[in-house]
Amino acid sequence: MKFSDLLMKDAKELHQMCIDLKKEHLNLRMLSKTTQDVKTAAIRACKKNIARIKTRLTQLENKK
Repeated sequence: MKFSDLLMKDAKELHQMCIDLKKEHLNLRMLSKTTQDVKTAAIRACKKNIARIKTRLTQLENKK
């Protein structure tokens, strides 16, 4: 996910995407702790995507 993709979305969509990514991140962490094969890159990418979304949400809030 690129930041430019997030520029076209509104706050409601961004909140929903953030919730979905947090659930995915939790599932990936649980899988990694139960010794199942999980690529650590997927966990890292998920965290970065959450950070991108939160950054865009902050930008939208400051714009108001």
